[in-house]
Amino acid sequence: MKRSSNISRKTNETSIDLNFGIDGTGSADIKTGIGFLDHMLTLWSTHGKFDLTILATGDLHIDAHHTVEDIGICLGQAFRTALGTATGINRYASKTVPMDEALIEVAVDISNRIHLSFDVDLPKSKIGEFDTELIEEFLLAFVSNAKITLHLNLKKGRNLHHISESIFKGLGLTLDEATKIDQRITGQVPSTKGVL
Repeated sequence: MKRSSNISRKTNETSIDLNFGIDGTGSADIKTGIGFLDHMLTLWSTHGKFDLTILATGDLHIDAHHTVEDIGICLGQAFRTALGTATGINRYASKTVPMDEALIEVAVDISNRIHLSFDVDLPKSKIGEFDTELIEEFLLAFVSNAKITLHLNLKKGRNLHHISESIFKGLGLTLDEATKIDQRITGQVPSTKGVL
């Protein structure tokens, strides 16, 4: 069974249509109106081998906050829906991912428990026109709706673009590993409780 989902969200602040597939090839068609976010989510999709289509509009004349957060909400919901009961998945994964001088440690537990540990010092407030604080806001929205535990630890790095790329590439790679089906536990949920 193909693990995929479609999410639409319309508010007074944003309009989002999102299609997501776990068992993909890394195909991405992302139009959020925020070039930096498009770039980061394309990296996430490519390295996670996830298929992702997003068409979003939002109140960017105010700032990017609502759009970024709502896309995180929708992507988290899509991830959770596509995963279904999580039967047979690895559940846990961790990666340490370099991007030039930047090095990020990513660990994930697809656990139905919500936690974000964001130990990443971003020394400047902007990458171009993008507010760097929105990276954590996006991840919090994603984690809260995907119902996962995520730890991010910046081991080293100076360049904000490189740090950001290592975060999104690392998250894609880690979630790809955590969502893979382990043939040894086919039909079983990876928990001693019997449910996540």
